Amino acid sequence: MDIKVNGISKIYGTGDNRVVALDHADMTVNGGDFLSIMGPSGSGKSTLLHIISGLDAPTSGQVLYGARDIHKGSDQEMSAFRRRKIGFIFQQFNLLPVLTARENIIMPLLLDRQQPDEKYLGELTQLLGLDARLNHLPHELSGGQQQRVAIARALIAKPDIIFADEPTGNLDSKSGGEVMKMLCEIREKMNKTLVVITHDPRIAEMAPRRFTIVDGKIL
Repeated sequence: MDIKVNGISKIYGTGDNRVVALDHADMTVNGGDFLSIMGPSGSGKSTLLHIISGLDAPTSGQVLYGARDIHKGSDQEMSAFRRRKIGFIFQQFNLLPVLTARENIIMPLLLDRQQPDEKYLGELTQLLGLDARLNHLPHELSGGQQQRVAIARALIAKPDIIFADEPTGNLDSKSGGEVMKMLCEIREKMNKTLVVITHDPRIAEMAPRRFTIVDGKIL
């Protein structure tokens, strides 16, 4: 599924308090792409990701998934679309501390009243090196292992596209490199679209397509 971003702007406040977070951003994400969006803190890159993924609405412009404008429709429809079509990976692992790794991974399915595909779950956790850690609580896992649990959670519903916002930001360089390598391998094997937001040039350069955002403008 191709994604077309047409003239997206995001403005906060009015008058002297007016802040332009995004300024008529245009881009196309083709199905199967691996692309990075790089920029300094405050450049608008996370705002762009939130709008492209439907977590936030633009002030103007549109985001098309195929022929569908994702910002048209009810909040309930948007939530269902995100659960089924999009996987999210954030800098914060956002794991529930009282749930095991397995329970954290399958949580999106349970929220959508679905049962996990056990064969797929096994393949996914084996690829991520988690098959021996599924009964562990988050505090019993290393930072890299927690982020791999978050990656498995993002992929468990078999989404078309993965959005990763600073996915290695809380990891040391070695763990971050290992996580990105696994994420790239899984993307290729499963033919997923991957969009990574980062301020790290080493991460950005892993992507065949690279964008830079400065002061809300995509370069």
